[in-house]
Amino acid sequence: MPAAPLAFITGASSGIGQALAQRYAQAGWRVALVARRAADLIDWAQAQGWTAERCQVYGADVRVMDEIIGAAQACLARQGVPDVVIANAGISIGMDSAERADLDVMARTFATNNLGLAATFHPFIEPMRQRGSGALVGIASVAAIRGLPGHGAYCASKAGVVSYCESLRGELRGSGVRVVTLLPGYVDTPLTRGNRYPMPFMLSPDAFATRAVRAIAAGASYRVIPWPMGVAAKLLRLLPNALFDRLLAGRPRKARQAAP
Repeated sequence: MPAAPLAFITGASSGIGQALAQRYAQAGWRVALVARRAADLIDWAQAQGWTAERCQVYGADVRVMDEIIGAAQACLARQGVPDVVIANAGISIGMDSAERADLDVMARTFATNNLGLAATFHPFIEPMRQRGSGALVGIASVAAIRGLPGHGAYCASKAGVVSYCESLRGELRGSGVRVVTLLPGYVDTPLTRGNRYPMPFMLSPDAFATRAVRAIAAGASYRVIPWPMGVAAKLLRLLPNALFDRLLAGRPRKARQAAP
């Protein structure tokens, strides 16, 4: 009897990553879950009643390339080549480029959201290409569509995710390996709970995960979830700069890490 399909998910200890793990496991998939807090993730997985055959946990910080590559290689050795790889790990911290400390915040954001994503995909590309199937899923954000004041690191990093995944999709064309870019709107997670501005069309992590799994299975190359948020973001993209700048004037900014 063939093994159940396998999903490899980073940032699986909370929020979107945890909801995706639950959704795939409920659908009968095996899961390979990655997080820095591996012990907490093991406790959570055991609380779900998942056996070792159903779930394996790998401890890794995606900012450390050797760690995430090592976790991926361990997954390949223990569980085989995944059918879906979801690079979900990400951070969101406000920044002010006039502050020296915030340049370090920007470097850490790019290390997590961009280099960490590429390093997550890296070990699986050749095995998937040899097999002729698989999906590499990058979690971007609607914040990629237009830059928001005080959110420069996050917006730039997520725009980079969109462009990177688009490039990778072209490179893997014809190989049988799909590249999927998902752009969440506002999802009720630890990343958004400290936001000091309105968050329309808010989804629960479970609601997002249900739609995300459906989009991945449908073979979407690019999907904003929920779609009304995509419409709103694209309309903002069409606004002339002067009008866009005026519209956002005085909008509360994402809290800086160094802020009291």
